[in-house]
Amino acid sequence: MDPRTSAQDVHRCDHCETAIVHSYCDFCHVNLCKPCVVDHISDGYDKHKIVPFQERRSTLIYPNCGKHPQKNCELQCRECCSFVCSSCMASDQHKGHSFAEVTEVYKTKKDIIEKDTKEYENSISPKYEKIVLDLENQLVNLDGGYEKLTTKMSKQGEQWHKEIDIVINKMKTEISEIKVKHRDILQKHLDEIKQIHSLIKQTLLAIKEIKTSTELAPTIKYSSKIREFSKLPPKIQVSLPTFISKPIDREKLYSLFGQITPLSTASEENVLSPNQPNTSVRELLDEPELVATIQTGDNDLRCVTYINDDKIWTSGRTKEIQCFNAYGSLQQTIVTKSGRVPYDIAVDVGRDLLYSDGTVRTVNKVKNGQTEELIRLQGWRPVNLCVTSTGDLLVTMCSEDYTQSKAVRYSGSTEKQEKQTIQFDDEGKPLYSGNKNVKYITENRNHDVCVADCGAGAVVVVNQDGKLRWRYTGHPSTTKTKPFKPRGITSDSQSHILTADFDSHCIHILDQNGQFLRYIDNCDLKNPYGLCVDNNDNLFVCEYNKGNGDSQLKLQYIRDFRIRNRPTGPTISELSCIFYNKHPFYSK
Repeated sequence: MDPRTSAQDVHRCDHCETAIVHSYCDFCHVNLCKPCVVDHISDGYDKHKIVPFQERRSTLIYPNCGKHPQKNCELQCRECCSFVCSSCMASDQHKGHSFAEVTEVYKTKKDIIEKDTKEYENSISPKYEKIVLDLENQLVNLDGGYEKLTTKMSKQGEQWHKEIDIVINKMKTEISEIKVKHRDILQKHLDEIKQIHSLIKQTLLAIKEIKTSTELAPTIKYSSKIREFSKLPPKIQVSLPTFISKPIDREKLYSLFGQITPLSTASEENVLSPNQPNTSVRELLDEPELVATIQTGDNDLRCVTYINDDKIWTSGRTKEIQCFNAYGSLQQTIVTKSGRVPYDIAVDVGRDLLYSDGTVRTVNKVKNGQTEELIRLQGWRPVNLCVTSTGDLLVTMCSEDYTQSKAVRYSGSTEKQEKQTIQFDDEGKPLYSGNKNVKYITENRNHDVCVADCGAGAVVVVNQDGKLRWRYTGHPSTTKTKPFKPRGITSDSQSHILTADFDSHCIHILDQNGQFLRYIDNCDLKNPYGLCVDNNDNLFVCEYNKGNGDSQLKLQYIRDFRIRNRPTGPTISELSCIFYNKHPFYSK
């Protein structure tokens, strides 16, 4: 242990190494006792700076001038950023330059260093420690995650075996029924042949009696039946049924059994902000969990959008738009300007409420309790809304005769100007169905524009330039037999796309390239409708027709969010929570 830095040892002189330290050379940075001070400065070097030990390292040491070795640099050239002495100032090299005292520059830098030190200690280093802990926990939980994956596959295999046994038993039953029919046919034919054979035997006995008889009458009345009995009955050929086995197509079997999504690795820029939501790569949970509900008291709830600070706006089939906090308390109620039902709601970058009024063909903004008209359409009705990451407004709309649909991007400025129309693909074919069905819209983190086209039974995704990327028309499933009719759509921090499958009572989770990942269908969902995700990846789902009225759920799928208890009481419209993504650091 260094005696000069240890607080638990007496500081000793660096020269004699025995005497207790008394002074300190602030130039040479050595501890000195009283006797050794004289020896230390006896070399005649004029740079030594002897100070009391308690005041060590308080003397500023100026850099030597490279061009004038006998002088110290007490200034810094602002233009050249080099240290200069008084002689350098007068040289042609620094002619017309301005200078700063190095002590002032030193003080400024010291303040920066002090600030940076606190930033490293209080913010940056703890965040890296958290990342390290996060990754260590991911490694610890890796085996468990893969074990769950293989267990789920084994369960799927068991279910397949059960289904195969059911099919085999059904076929065996069919064979047994065919066998009974086969036996009945043969037995009936046998009975008929035996009956004819019996008649032949009786006829033969009668002929023999006549043959040996001398009576005239029976012989004269005899009529031959040889022709009748010589005509043999048709031979019945009943073939055994055959089992035609189909060749096993392993590739098709593999695709039908399920799908293993490829290992996905993504990196995302981390911004060291205390309010930044956690966006590290996370795995999907095997079984999402319902966490909490919030009653809204509204019927026919269809739309939900996130404000911030755990607040949401909701709307149904009434003229009222309601704001709730995460605990289910009603914060505010807005009545539409026209007194009509809003088609959809959204929140702009300033956290002000937007709503579309298809009846009067307007998009409106509510700011400080006052409603102002942002957009008024001619020949088109605004339907669903989305505010993009850049503050632009996306609006899906249908024509007055409901034969055409399109998505229009408006500028994020106060004066909403049309910037882009998304309506046709490269072949001139309509991207969206022309009908009255809702077409919810959202922007993914890669700036794709995603539309849930209920009428077409598809999710239609175009890139930022409006070029078609892909369509998703549902996933083949033995349990989801009704046609895919998506309503609400949203995306999360992982660029997953989530869309509500109204008729099949579930939510489809897709990756950003349209690959099906899984369903959310184990939370007693009933006709899911509108969706939105908050900054912490908590999923809000509007339910339609549940209980005595319509409901809204909040589904949580990131483990680092507060878990709230489910309130009691009758369900009219609710807000519920579900775990959907798995983050090992927060695993149970």
